[in-house]
Amino acid sequence: MPKPSAHRGAGPGTSAANAPDWLAWSDAWTRHIPILTGRTDLTVTVAPGAGGGAPACFYPDARRIEVDATHIGAPDITDPRRAGHKRLVPTAYGLLVHEAAHATHSLWTAPAGTPPVVAEVADMLEESRIENRQRSRRRADRRWLRHTVTALLNPGDAPVDDAWHAGTLAALLLARVDARIITAKDIKGVRAAVTAVLGRHKLHQLRDIWRQAHTTDDTNATTMIDLAWRWCRILGINPRQQPTPPEADPGEFAGKLAQALADYLAHTAGLTPSEYTAQHIEAQHGAPAWWNRRDPSDAERAAARRLAARLRRARTHQPEPDTRPSPIPPGRLRTRHAITAKAQIAAGSMPTATPWQRRAQIPPPKPTLNLAVLVDTSGSMRAYAAPMSAAGWMLASAAGSNQASTAMIGFGTSATLLVSPRQRPSQVLEMSAAGGTTAFLDAVKLADEVLRLRQPGRLRMLAVVSDGELPNTDAAQRLITTLHQSGCAVLWLRPADQSGHTFTHTTTLLVDDPIQAVDAIADAAVTALEHA
Repeated sequence: MPKPSAHRGAGPGTSAANAPDWLAWSDAWTRHIPILTGRTDLTVTVAPGAGGGAPACFYPDARRIEVDATHIGAPDITDPRRAGHKRLVPTAYGLLVHEAAHATHSLWTAPAGTPPVVAEVADMLEESRIENRQRSRRRADRRWLRHTVTALLNPGDAPVDDAWHAGTLAALLLARVDARIITAKDIKGVRAAVTAVLGRHKLHQLRDIWRQAHTTDDTNATTMIDLAWRWCRILGINPRQQPTPPEADPGEFAGKLAQALADYLAHTAGLTPSEYTAQHIEAQHGAPAWWNRRDPSDAERAAARRLAARLRRARTHQPEPDTRPSPIPPGRLRTRHAITAKAQIAAGSMPTATPWQRRAQIPPPKPTLNLAVLVDTSGSMRAYAAPMSAAGWMLASAAGSNQASTAMIGFGTSATLLVSPRQRPSQVLEMSAAGGTTAFLDAVKLADEVLRLRQPGRLRMLAVVSDGELPNTDAAQRLITTLHQSGCAVLWLRPADQSGHTFTHTTTLLVDDPIQAVDAIADAAVTALEHA
């Protein structure tokens, strides 16, 4: 989600002439905006990419509201001149109402010299304040404002469980309950997560602040800034020593806040949490369109069959004595089951009872193997791209029939999910190697999200194929250490002909070529299953 301050922009913004296909929408909403605001000096621009990076934006100096046409879809989806058109584009119309609320009630600006963190808090408080005012003037607008809440939120808004991000969710969601935009039932899970991070006492103090903001006049900048200072003090932030908003620690995994927010967004979208997560991951980490897909070769199919056989043998390694029921002898007669079988026969039904119990050597139960493979796609690892792409297909194919889940993730300037867990792709997706390694942290967090690598009681392993030359080794080490301490084994495969960084809490192997790296991953997976 863009910062709340992004909803009030400076500068000229986007011209409606740049999107001729959307002129009818711009004209219709310009004629409609006086009804929402009571102002006759405003214009509305609807265009793809409008809003300055936000879904919508109000430009006070230009007296213009912009709405990103992405939230409408196509210009011919409905006729914007008809009153009923808003029911077909509720999110976009809700954004228009939200910006109309800014245009009507955001009549104050932060004084010069206000620390950015204080201004940021004041802008967050302003979100629910102006919606509360708009709903009080026009009660029917609440229906449309509800739709903007999900459009303006993202699971990335709470990347870590700290006081700042818990306070952010409190200001953007919990405060909207008191503004009567959403209900307490809507954000029950979010409230529980925020309370777990902040504690009840601090949350009650923050609530007093946003409720006071809701009663503040539209031009009262002094009170809004004072409330923002109080907010910072409650969260333990000293704006004089730390003037900028706190940044999330990149070396920490997402926690309760992110999960609660994702569950809320999934519920409002009418999806299960897993369905919403899959859609979000596809949108954020889907493979680029220019990456090539091809059919696996005969050699790759044979290698997948051999690996499947090895995994199968590993699951049946060292049989253990046990007993199992049987409908026929030999074995020990179980009297109760024998009587049940006779009764079933006498009733003319198919007997399902098993009167006999025999000794047998059966494989011990094995947990599901959860294996994530991260592949460096920077320019220095170009030779590994094609072989590891094939390895991703082979691992997924072999795992599908052996109660295993694998994920292949490429990381360069972005993290890309090539193979999802429990997916058996029919083709090999060939990754392209270029750029840097800035997305390693995102790749590790993505692997944890799709395979729950930190969850105890599961057989988990992370394999990384990289030279280890990463831009943020300290944060990367903290993530690796967290996985190690949770019981997830970390295997690091580094090219022997390249210098690189060696991380602690990993099993680091030097490999001479990509094929050796693939074999090492397969051997580690088999060994993990044998000793599970």
